[in-house]
Amino acid sequence: MKRLFRTKSLENILKEVRENPLKKTLGALDLVLMGIGAAIGTGIFVLTGIAAAEHAGPAIAISYAISGALCIFVGLAYTELASAIPVSGSAYTYSYITLGEFMAWLVACGLVLGYTVNSATVAAGWSGYFVGILKQGGINIPEHLTKVPSEGGLINLPAICISLFVGLLLFHGTRESLMVNRVLVVLKIVIIFVFLVVAVPHIKMENYADFFPFGFNGVLTGAATIFFAYLGFDAVATTAEECRNPKRDIPIGLIGGLVICTMIYVVVALVLTGIVNFSTLNNAEPMARALRDNGSNIGSALVATGAVAGMVAVLLVMMYGQSRIFFAMSRDGLLPDFFCKIHKKHGTPYLNCLFVTAAVCIISGFMPIRTMGEMSSIGSLFAFALVSVGVMVLRIRRPNLKRAFTCPAVFVIAPLAVLGCGYLIYALMLVTAKPVLIWFAFGTAVYFLYSRKRSHLNKK
Repeated sequence: MKRLFRTKSLENILKEVRENPLKKTLGALDLVLMGIGAAIGTGIFVLTGIAAAEHAGPAIAISYAISGALCIFVGLAYTELASAIPVSGSAYTYSYITLGEFMAWLVACGLVLGYTVNSATVAAGWSGYFVGILKQGGINIPEHLTKVPSEGGLINLPAICISLFVGLLLFHGTRESLMVNRVLVVLKIVIIFVFLVVAVPHIKMENYADFFPFGFNGVLTGAATIFFAYLGFDAVATTAEECRNPKRDIPIGLIGGLVICTMIYVVVALVLTGIVNFSTLNNAEPMARALRDNGSNIGSALVATGAVAGMVAVLLVMMYGQSRIFFAMSRDGLLPDFFCKIHKKHGTPYLNCLFVTAAVCIISGFMPIRTMGEMSSIGSLFAFALVSVGVMVLRIRRPNLKRAFTCPAVFVIAPLAVLGCGYLIYALMLVTAKPVLIWFAFGTAVYFLYSRKRSHLNKK
């Protein structure tokens, strides 16, 4: 039992970082744009409609506000840890230092589930919008090449193609990837602004008449379902080793991105459920279709184009974050060494990037989007809950540790974050418990059969 909860010292981690560094290319603006790029994507362009139709109705805006508030609580805990522990790995590394190796491994299992499945969800959502644009242009891809087997198809080929493109971009380098992200984020925000301008005149108050069609429990279930849309702020924390000034830039990127994204989500959700009845939004391109139903074909085409571009930015950040989690785990000995090999020219963990790309291609090509979104949320919520515990543990164990940012009222905010994450996990487990439990059981088996013995701490 003592070995399960052995912790890694911050000093040793910083030493390893100096011995095997990543290129420092990111600033505060990059991190804010990364947070926005990761969050504003499938959640707003696809799952807003699905969650409104199935769980919350027009009150999906409240679901976003609840998830956003919870994320800001968790984000404050993240920010304190990220400013004190400026290394890759985010929640995994923080848990390794504060809660021990086995808990860090479970957090990593949650993050892998969150990032990889989230990436696949985004790729599948991108495919829906891309196929819709082609249809409007008179180009029809055979359905068996755009649907997964459970939906009557053979393979989601567009989802695989976009995953390969992003994976190769990440292989090439972080600076190049972030330049693409900047362009895509600006384009995405412009398109959302266009949607609001075009849609607001079509709002019909009767669409808000049944504001809580599924009751407040539906609002909470909706909050749990769309929670993965906020995963971007964790991806910001994984950049610590590639920031020029992590103790200043990461707090700005984390909190700034969260606040902006929450406001965008709430406003778009209100407008979307105001221009059509929520029951019509259960489709692969709800925003574009809602505009078409209101006679705005040009606005629909612009939104679809923005969604296609915007979801590439999300996929870029999600796959980036996953590769950095694997990088940190490999450096600790818990995964094979090839995950932390750095390309001599590009300065990226290139084999790691290729592995993540292959995993995302397989999942997005053969798994339904609804199941993916729910599984991704559970993995993320689990990691966020343990980070909130970890920030309290570190305050008690190392009160004098230098922190560039301190979470206000940490022993109030962190417990509230834990309770909020716990409730949303419970709500989602009622819907999709079996695959999540199988995943964590598989992860636990890998730890005891392979990783525990290979751990660098075990060798010491």
